[in-house]
Amino acid sequence: MNNASEESFAGQAVYSKKLLSVYDLWVLGISNSLIWKCRTKNILRWLNQSLTANHLDVGVGTGYYLEHCTFPDSPVRLGLLDLNPNSLEATANRASRYVPEVYQADVLQPLPDQPCRFDSVSLNYLLHCLPGDLSSKAVLFDHLAPWLNPGAIISGSTILHEGVPKGLTARRLMDFYNRKQIFSNSADRLDELQSQLSRRYTDVELKVIGCVALFRALYNPSNTN
Repeated sequence: MNNASEESFAGQAVYSKKLLSVYDLWVLGISNSLIWKCRTKNILRWLNQSLTANHLDVGVGTGYYLEHCTFPDSPVRLGLLDLNPNSLEATANRASRYVPEVYQADVLQPLPDQPCRFDSVSLNYLLHCLPGDLSSKAVLFDHLAPWLNPGAIISGSTILHEGVPKGLTARRLMDFYNRKQIFSNSADRLDELQSQLSRRYTDVELKVIGCVALFRALYNPSNTN
């Protein structure tokens, strides 16, 4: 494991085995549909459009998406990258049919060498949990670059604080999560997400559903700004 910052440890500490046992119901079931207004099936559909059979999932949660997604080919090589050992264990068990490679690391710090690179990477509901603003969080894209083959597909989803429609319940829950350091997205804006992606990638796509921004882009090292 690389050296994780205190802030990164604080952000992931909430994901205990007990919390993970209700995560799918509360976050993917209730919160996505009724509060963030982006149903889980929309995120899963977006992921399915971005997958290769040589895939890295970063910020793995409970492994719900990897259990329900459809890889375009087989055999599947699957990597799991997360700082939280509980999430890694839960997801590795859920995706055991793929015999995943498990990496425990903080993506806000330089990653260890990866001799076998990936052709796609997903980051679902990771950015809004990381400390800092998007300009500092975006260093994770730079840290992931040595793990990706040219032309790799980057995709993901994040809950934004600014530049997206938020109902009263969403505003209150988001503010509560930020006070508790479950979220750290009070400065996360749609235009900043667009800017950080466009600096590093080509063919950037953004789609907003409720409070959630879905993003997709291509990693082309020779064309990055």
